Amino acid sequence: MNNTIDYVLQDWQNNQDTSFKSRIVLSMFRLNKLIIDLPFFGQKISKIYRLFYQLIVEYILGIELPWNTKIGTNIKIQHGHGLVVNCETIIGANCTLRHSTTIGNKKLPDGSISASPQIGNNVDIGSNVVIIGPIKVGDNVVVGAGAVVVKDIPQDAVVAGNPAKIIRLLNSTSTNLSTHNLENDLELNINPALN
Repeated sequence: MNNTIDYVLQDWQNNQDTSFKSRIVLSMFRLNKLIIDLPFFGQKISKIYRLFYQLIVEYILGIELPWNTKIGTNIKIQHGHGLVVNCETIIGANCTLRHSTTIGNKKLPDGSISASPQIGNNVDIGSNVVIIGPIKVGDNVVVGAGAVVVKDIPQDAVVAGNPAKIIRLLNSTSTNLSTHNLENDLELNINPALN
């Protein structure tokens, strides 16, 4: 039981200096992951809960964070209003998201829809940022406010501008993208039963 409570409240402490709204949204997000895994009635209860989640989080609180997005531990949402994250986005652990930010896919010239971004661990995303397309953002990246990211970003980089450009590297020996498989890493944190 303690593991379940710890899982649902894993982002609570990390968001102590943000708003109560961020804490509620992230707790509701984590709770849905547990409900889905309930035996027998989990899927039915989850459908009802998802409607409740969408009503509260998206329509009342103004944060579009789909219930099925893959997000690592200790996520932090600063303000959050106007935050839009595509459900196919993968976000690593210890990341910070700010208000008026969009992370998602884009429509390609042939009319198809691209994949969504994969964001590494310890990434700090400023306000009014757009990150779109099938790109990878490496670990330990800082994305400046107002940046438009449409290309891969190597780890340990600070980027800013439209389109986003590297303005400095935090560790000058790093120039490659973090290539670890975020989806596999997140499986351990998404479902506490696997731990």
